[in-house]
Amino acid sequence: MNKTVKGWLLLATAIVAEVTGSLSLKGALDHPALYAVVVGGYLGAFILLAIVLRTGMALGVAYGIWAAAGVALTAIGSLVVFGEPITPLMGIGIVVIIAGVLCVELGSQAAHEKAGVA
Repeated sequence: MNKTVKGWLLLATAIVAEVTGSLSLKGALDHPALYAVVVGGYLGAFILLAIVLRTGMALGVAYGIWAAAGVALTAIGSLVVFGEPITPLMGIGIVVIIAGVLCVELGSQAAHEKAGVA
């Protein structure tokens, strides 16, 4: 497995860990044992994010995608798990987040191509 694929798989796992921690935080209000999942989720997310950076992924790309995907997936997860509504404005925000992540990734690729040419 090359470093790029490994980095993206680790980033996806970091996002899942962060979303799990965030959703467990809400659940821990009624079930305090879930605080262990909160700590494990956030700790795992940060460790995985650090490992992602070791694969050579740019910090702006890794952190931008991790944070943006975490916000969007946490909103969707809170709808599914807790029945919290997603308003039209929130939906627009999620679409904007996705567009922003795309812009960051495309900008990163353009920067790599430009650096390769120079």
